[in-house]
Amino acid sequence: MTSKNDLTQIRWHARGGQGAKTASDFVTRVAVKEGKYSQAFPEYGPERAGAPMRSYTRISSAPIRQHSAIYNPDIVIVLDPTLLETADLSEGLVDGGTMLINTTTAVDEVKTTYKLDKFNVHTIDATRIAMDTIGRNIPNTPMIGALVKISGLLDLDDVLETLRESFSKKFGEDVIQKNLSAIKRAYEEVK
Repeated sequence: MTSKNDLTQIRWHARGGQGAKTASDFVTRVAVKEGKYSQAFPEYGPERAGAPMRSYTRISSAPIRQHSAIYNPDIVIVLDPTLLETADLSEGLVDGGTMLINTTTAVDEVKTTYKLDKFNVHTIDATRIAMDTIGRNIPNTPMIGALVKISGLLDLDDVLETLRESFSKKFGEDVIQKNLSAIKRAYEEVK
């Protein structure tokens, strides 16, 4: 079993259709490519698009034997800031843990409003980046770029290369370039 110090657990909060499951799977693909152990899985029921959902990612340098929901994440990623109004998304987050939130609100204001002072909070306007670069309100790709910057878990070049490889099977060069741009821009703009 992996030690807590070697295992990074990420819990993603989003609404169906925002790409949290896809982002979680993608992060796992990059981690495995880098020689790490990783797993990703969603948690949702028969809800329709727009309903709250969670996805989970674990990354470790040793085999991962846990196969349950993540109750005490090291990182919480929020793709839809309206979810902060409906539930305590920091529940179970380890003291000093990290929250990455897609919002235009300043970090200090987010920390005060949602009582997140004991956490390392980062914000990114992933929605704006997605609209500007991809042309669609799907913030998952920019959130991956921001996660790479704030966590140091993955190498940016590996993320970009993996995106190019996986997208080239389904999309043309224009879509690939837009998504690469979204990742790079979020990597630079995360606060």
